[in-house]
Amino acid sequence: MLTRATIDRVVAAALEEDAPWGDLTSETLIPESAVAEAVLVGREGGIFSGGEVFAAAFRLTDPRVEVDLVAEDGSRFEPGETLAVVRGPARSVLTGERVGLNFAQRMSGIATLTARYVAEVAHTGTRIVDTRKTTPGLRAFERHAVVDGGGRNHRYSLSDAVMAKDNHLAVLTQRGLSVTEALETAIARLPHTTHVEVEVDRLDQIEPVLAAGVGTIMLDNFSLENLRTGVAQIAGRATVEASGGVNLDTVRAIAETGVDVISVGALTHSARALDLGLDIRILEAPAA
Repeated sequence: MLTRATIDRVVAAALEEDAPWGDLTSETLIPESAVAEAVLVGREGGIFSGGEVFAAAFRLTDPRVEVDLVAEDGSRFEPGETLAVVRGPARSVLTGERVGLNFAQRMSGIATLTARYVAEVAHTGTRIVDTRKTTPGLRAFERHAVVDGGGRNHRYSLSDAVMAKDNHLAVLTQRGLSVTEALETAIARLPHTTHVEVEVDRLDQIEPVLAAGVGTIMLDNFSLENLRTGVAQIAGRATVEASGGVNLDTVRAIAETGVDVISVGALTHSARALDLGLDIRILEAPAA
């Protein structure tokens, strides 16, 4: 969940990075008494995300700046559509402009790309989810954008669920236990509320993992044929997640194999920032 505390912490750091000793250009060229209005406009169509983050860039710059969010997070917009209106001291509007735009463009880009993936798997019953391949420090923002695009979130962090990959299993089985025994021993130490997912990359690994009673099996880099076989083999005994080799050209075929979830790292690590613009005009010019 994207909280105000998280927004303020991250946005404040971004403002400090962008204007550590103030906005030298605005303070030099713009009269202190000038008042401006700025309109956030979509230069291209997409899904809007990051409204509260955009507003925070101005609120934290100067509490006198008012931001009217016209578009809601998760709403679709067309080129030229007004998304927000900013009013306040011109210097402050100009100082917060780039940070606000950077976040809104990044988050709207993620939401828009996610919506394309979700549309590709429509009516299959498969969920599109993100991964931990997020920009360090911006996970809450990027995960929020995925949801705005109609996707779902995977585990938020390493602390939220057990997800055993090949390296984890290799360490466990070096103790002489089978995969099933190693997983059962590990699961026995967990609270009953903790979800356990295990990644496999071969069909013959599925039964030993299922025997341990895991909640989700990730079929990693499986061919379409092997995905169908794996889904049939698991037969509802665990949630089936597909990962690897997922793009807009392949995601529909992967969904049609019957998997429950498709995790897509590209939602966050490869999304293009959407083209948004902030058009500024002076409302009140200083007296001559």
